[in-house]
Amino acid sequence: MRDANMTGYAPHLVAGVTPVDKIAVTARVTTCDGGGGTLGHPSIALRIEDHEITCPYCSRTYVLAEGAGDDHGH
Repeated sequence: MRDANMTGYAPHLVAGVTPVDKIAVTARVTTCDGGGGTLGHPSIALRIEDHEITCPYCSRTYVLAEGAGDDHGH
């Protein structure tokens, strides 16, 4: 988990409180809505720059599947 631009939006993990959901995806751009419904959050697009990204709303971590995402920035 990183916040390269120092925006303050990277979630702070708290043991026993923060959910530890890791979801494998096959594309560098994915969306997260927190599960939808009344317990979700606004749908946001997340771009995986390196290997994983964590949703700033619900702390779900999206991990790029092995061999996926070689789109060279397109």
